[in-house]
Amino acid sequence: MKSAGLAHRAAERAARQSYGKLVAYLAARTGDVTAAEDALSDAFAAALASWPTRGIPQAPEAWLLTAARRRMIDTARRRRVREAASDRLLLSVEEAAEGMSSEDVPDWRLRLMFACAHPAIDAAMRGPLILQTVLGLDAAAIAAAFLTAPGAMSQRLVRAKRRIHDTGIPFRLPDRADLPARLDAVLEAIYAAFGAGWPGGFDARRQGLVEEALWLGHVVVGLLPEEPEGLGLLALMLYSGARRDARRSANGEYVPLSEQDPDLWDAPAIDEAERLLQRASSHGRIGRFQLEAAVQSVHAARRISGRTDWNAILELYDGLLELTGSPVVAVNRAVALSKTAGPQAGLAALEELATNPRLVAYQPYWAARADLLARLGRPAMASAAYARAILLEPDTSVRHFLERRCAQIRPNFA
Repeated sequence: MKSAGLAHRAAERAARQSYGKLVAYLAARTGDVTAAEDALSDAFAAALASWPTRGIPQAPEAWLLTAARRRMIDTARRRRVREAASDRLLLSVEEAAEGMSSEDVPDWRLRLMFACAHPAIDAAMRGPLILQTVLGLDAAAIAAAFLTAPGAMSQRLVRAKRRIHDTGIPFRLPDRADLPARLDAVLEAIYAAFGAGWPGGFDARRQGLVEEALWLGHVVVGLLPEEPEGLGLLALMLYSGARRDARRSANGEYVPLSEQDPDLWDAPAIDEAERLLQRASSHGRIGRFQLEAAVQSVHAARRISGRTDWNAILELYDGLLELTGSPVVAVNRAVALSKTAGPQAGLAALEELATNPRLVAYQPYWAARADLLARLGRPAMASAAYARAILLEPDTSVRHFLERRCAQIRPNFA
């Protein structure tokens, strides 16, 4: 039992560290993302069957790559016999098996990201496709990040992968002149990965997503150092990441931003974010991630001023809402409005969003609504909104926080 547990943890660690890297390598050589994912899934299943009895290999990544390549070769051979089809896929996989050492798998994740952002792929699916193929998120997690039904997202992902295969989209970095046109989808996916991993995730694969997103953000900035939105995204992630240690109390309870101790924030990370945001603003091309980073910069200024400038935050959200039309931004703007004009104004802004189907399962909408209703002395409605938020929240610590807030208003019932 002990060896099985060790093997399971080793497989989880390999999945967290190497999934996207291995899929990117296998898919780049064959042009078939689905086949690469299937082969790697079988390789992980084989690892869980083999490692408990035969021991964990010294190089788990190389073991998984070898197993996945064998699976792809076997599948291609069966397909050739069954369909009497072209040998192209089989030759591609066999060349992959012969053309490299398993001890050093090339990291082609960035190539795969830009392949998924190809103009031939539906623009709405580029970010989700990157999340699944490069970072290994399942359709349900991706659907939650993009406020979409899981079943619909799954079907669209299948079609997008088929498009890559059928169109023969190359797995390489595009020419430098073509990079900016694909950048939006790549940045969107990196930020969605950061959000999915924040504040550490709920399974082993998600625990490293924050670091993975930060690493990819640095890679993109290194590739396009004068692209302001890339700088803005990296700054945004650094601001948010700087508060990670302050989001939990000593006994693990969730601490909202307004109650966090700024002394616990990572000052060097905030300073780096400030420098990146200044570099981005110097280009005079304002975008979504720069504005979101600017909001976080205002919050970070509390470590110096001791207060939060909600008027500045509201102004930034006004610009962000005009730029994106995002209902998520609208929710955040309503919260900022409640800080400057009172809870009634904030609730009125939320009421305008009540019919938006994308917010039905969006926890922050219900949590914000519950807080404003409680502040306005409407305990029954506040309690119902809290119940909805609690039901939608997967993080146990945040859920307990919401339960405590809800319990504080219940004694006020008549």
